[in-house]
Amino acid sequence: MRTIRIRVARLMISMLVVVMIAGCSGGGSGVEQPTGSTGAEGTGAAANGEPGYPAQLTYWVSLNPNASATMQDMNGIAAYQEMEKLTGTKLKFQHPSAGQETDAFNIMVSSGNLPDVVEYGWANVSGGPDKAISDGTIIRLNELIEEHAPHLSKLLNEHPEYQKLISTDGGNIYVFPFIRGDEYLLTYNGIILREDWLEKLQLSVPETIDEWYTVLTAFKTGDPNGNGQADEIPLLLDLDMTNLNHAFIGAWGITTGFYQVDGKVNYGPIQPEFKSYLETMSKWYAEGLIDQDYAATDGTLKDAKVTNNQLGAFSGYMGSSLGRYSELMLKTNPDVKLVGAPNVVLKKGDTPILGQKDSAFTGVGAAITKANKFPVETVKWLDHKYGEEGHMLFNFGVEGVSYDMKEGYPTYTEQVMKNPEGLSITQAMSKYNLASYSGPFVQDRRYIEQYSALPQQKAAIETWMQADNERLMPIISPTAEESTRYASIMNDIQTYYEEMVNKFIMGVEPISGFDQFVQTVQGMGIEEALQIQQAALDRFNSR
Repeated sequence: MRTIRIRVARLMISMLVVVMIAGCSGGGSGVEQPTGSTGAEGTGAAANGEPGYPAQLTYWVSLNPNASATMQDMNGIAAYQEMEKLTGTKLKFQHPSAGQETDAFNIMVSSGNLPDVVEYGWANVSGGPDKAISDGTIIRLNELIEEHAPHLSKLLNEHPEYQKLISTDGGNIYVFPFIRGDEYLLTYNGIILREDWLEKLQLSVPETIDEWYTVLTAFKTGDPNGNGQADEIPLLLDLDMTNLNHAFIGAWGITTGFYQVDGKVNYGPIQPEFKSYLETMSKWYAEGLIDQDYAATDGTLKDAKVTNNQLGAFSGYMGSSLGRYSELMLKTNPDVKLVGAPNVVLKKGDTPILGQKDSAFTGVGAAITKANKFPVETVKWLDHKYGEEGHMLFNFGVEGVSYDMKEGYPTYTEQVMKNPEGLSITQAMSKYNLASYSGPFVQDRRYIEQYSALPQQKAAIETWMQADNERLMPIISPTAEESTRYASIMNDIQTYYEEMVNKFIMGVEPISGFDQFVQTVQGMGIEEALQIQQAALDRFNSR
């Protein structure tokens, strides 16, 4: 009898174990089970037996300066901490030294000692992304995304223009991309003016080259800072003004590099219009309207000139310049007003031909390397950032901490907007999310609507967005052979250009020497470089 009872008990225990296992598998329960990793070998299994998320990833990426102000690595960002809770994936970040990112990247690739994921500006690597794939540095992602990344696949199906941008000429998708998800996010840099100086001198915001000459002359001679000294610097000419927002050169419809007109690529510095630009800048420099030390003015010196109430007009970003300078200067001078000026034209009433406008995708994204032993699991993990949960995490952080939902709108809390530790908005934001710089996710317009909190910031964006910008080049992909040859040509031309353009503006070299400058550039191979750019643009347009 006792033996029978023991057998019955054992049978009941066995049946109970079977039931428990079946329940844990999710079979018949209707409840979706988590897919987090558990195995030390690197991956866990999802409820349906398919691979889940990786247990651990090594991840190479630059540490943004705003983040480095408060943390040693990006594991300090709340969005990544929450991501680990959701997926079980632990990240081991590798951050190159600030200012040495390119060298560190090249050394890493050439050594073959690769992490699992590399987040970088892959469109600009030597030979392009196709070469990186053919060399075995990174892997092609098309099929993996189609099969294992439903969120990114949905985004690409709904926005075929994104698919075109993130594909190479060879049809390869090479990264999980950083996408700016709204037109409003593409323009963030332009000319900034001292509006209070304009008001004191009874002048309007200038639009044309001639109006700018009038304003800058008044800034120089009218003592707008009111200290009784002729210490005003009317205009700081800097790289952003020439290379990014095309503030003055754009009035002539050209850039300092390559641009397109009806599908034909041109090189700005050899155009007749460039001579007209140089003549204007040289005249302004000779009359003291341009900072005499512009070529040697770095960010620290620029900060000093702006905050010391000396600089009347300069180039800057909506946040780190217009917003930051407004906040800093208002502490000592409540009358300070900064305004975003429109992109310059030659004829009053014309639409500006060129301004600053980014591409929705600039080549920055997370690539999976050949060293990654779990590409499927990594694809699933990266794809999480493109779903609703990941989107909110990486744009806004943690609900109830860095943002609250107010009438359906994710509203940053005072931890971000008025940080009790005295952090700037971008530094505070960087503790919780990646919205203020980049990463493999889609940037949300609602981030910039709050980051540009000042009325003058919102007005500046609207003003700077008014340029036509059809002549700006897209992100193109030269072949490996083209890339090598192009770099060989343009490295020498760019060095010569930078030397000569400052000589022309400063009067060291007379403008009469412009024709010889053009001939020299042509002799250095600019026509071949133009052919390479044209071929790449044609391929892009044919994608």
